[in-house]
Amino acid sequence: MSYTALYRKFRPSRFEDVKGQEHIVTTLQNQIKADRIGHAYLFCGTRGTGKTSVAKIFARAVNCENPAEGSPCGECASCKALAAGAGMNVIEIDAASNNGVDNIREIVDEVSYSPAEGKFKVYIIDEVHMLSIGAFNALLKTLEEPPSYVIFILATTEVHKIPITILSRCQRYDFRRITIDTIAGRLRELMEAEKISVEEKALRYVAKTADGSMRDALSLLDQCIAFHFGEELTYDKVLNVLGAVDTEVFSRLLRHVMEQDVTGCIGLLEEIVMQGRELTQFVTDFTWYLRNLLLLKSSDDIEDVIDVSSDNLIRLKEEAGMLDVETIMRYIRIFSELSGQIKYASQKRILVEIALIKLCRPNMEKDIGSVVERVRVIEEQLENGVVMAGGQGYAGESVMSGQMGTPVSKERPPLPKAIPEDVQAAVERWQEIVSSAAMPMKQYLKEARLSLGGDNKLMIVVEDGLASDYFLKQEGHKELLTQMLSDAVGKEIDVTVQGVQSREDFALNYVDLSQIVHMDIEIE
Repeated sequence: MSYTALYRKFRPSRFEDVKGQEHIVTTLQNQIKADRIGHAYLFCGTRGTGKTSVAKIFARAVNCENPAEGSPCGECASCKALAAGAGMNVIEIDAASNNGVDNIREIVDEVSYSPAEGKFKVYIIDEVHMLSIGAFNALLKTLEEPPSYVIFILATTEVHKIPITILSRCQRYDFRRITIDTIAGRLRELMEAEKISVEEKALRYVAKTADGSMRDALSLLDQCIAFHFGEELTYDKVLNVLGAVDTEVFSRLLRHVMEQDVTGCIGLLEEIVMQGRELTQFVTDFTWYLRNLLLLKSSDDIEDVIDVSSDNLIRLKEEAGMLDVETIMRYIRIFSELSGQIKYASQKRILVEIALIKLCRPNMEKDIGSVVERVRVIEEQLENGVVMAGGQGYAGESVMSGQMGTPVSKERPPLPKAIPEDVQAAVERWQEIVSSAAMPMKQYLKEARLSLGGDNKLMIVVEDGLASDYFLKQEGHKELLTQMLSDAVGKEIDVTVQGVQSREDFALNYVDLSQIVHMDIEIE
């Protein structure tokens, strides 16, 4: 016998097998048990959510000789005939290919004949929105007052295209998108029945990719199993088959964008392309990643809505703290526009590269979101003491000459004549202080340099980007560092944090206390 696809093999045959549509299943079962069956139903919802399956189960149940709790028994002659496709009481019509007036008139003529066996003739019209206006008009009167033995079940994915005159004659049931947990649970049951070993993380990724459709999930899983037949299906194998990208890559890409590192973004995209990943799926998944960031930024109790592992959630929370809502929304807008363009584009990679450059260079755009982002960058530079004047200076000084754009070389700043005792003590105990810090502060302090700020305060100089954001933008980190220093030296100590672009900038513009206080402050 030929192979049967998973979504066909495991199509629900009882109401109890339908997942994620309990609000509809319970109502229909109660109608059957109470003998309060309607004459016209409209099932609407996105693809793969169970509309046709529920319609077939309902058709079998109303004709079942011994229904059990509103579900077909599966044992009587009527149930067996309908399950084998030999029953005459259930007529399925595809409105996509039978959408004319003549097709509907044939149905209208047929309903005048009572069923030869069983109680009801059930007409299931799939994709009913494809009917022409004339066909809808031909159906109106019969739909409103059919014979007592006729039931119409109309199914559609685009309910807005159905005339109001049809809607008003039907009981409407909206099928919801099925949750990731529900889909993953159903896939796990079926894989156990099939005796196929599948990693839990792989099942959840397939469930997420299906976007609320059980049928899509089963089709995707079928595809992955066929590619790695006879092997355990792992998360990495699923990514390879579907041309998808691991979440860790999105984190790396986002950090390149936050650092405005165009070269890093393009280099990472090159890796993704060389691995054979599907760029359309990449754009969709990265937009979803940004959506999770926005949800985390917008609410404190949103973890249940975000379907990620605990490790990924920690990383997401850290990144959400580094960005403001307006910036994340700008990123989402750019990638949402890209997702609409890339589907039919011949040069997908170029479109993605342009979008990444837009993320890194808000000055390229003139819309309000980009202007807000440019203002944010300027404010950040001002907070860090950086002045833009045709060129870039550091520590609050312009390093440009009278002629715009011509940099003036600067001598190394003179060393101070004396260093406060508490600052000297902090420098001498720097290695001990850094070793006691927790990650990620410990990593940032390892790469920091020590200098003197105004009023002979201890200045901790870190690189612009993640490190400077950690101390200057995220609440509590600078205060925690100050407390650690004060505890180490036994005195209250004033600390300032300054960001620079590179170590060369530090050497050119700042006093290096490690040259004055004779000790090695490199942390192993």
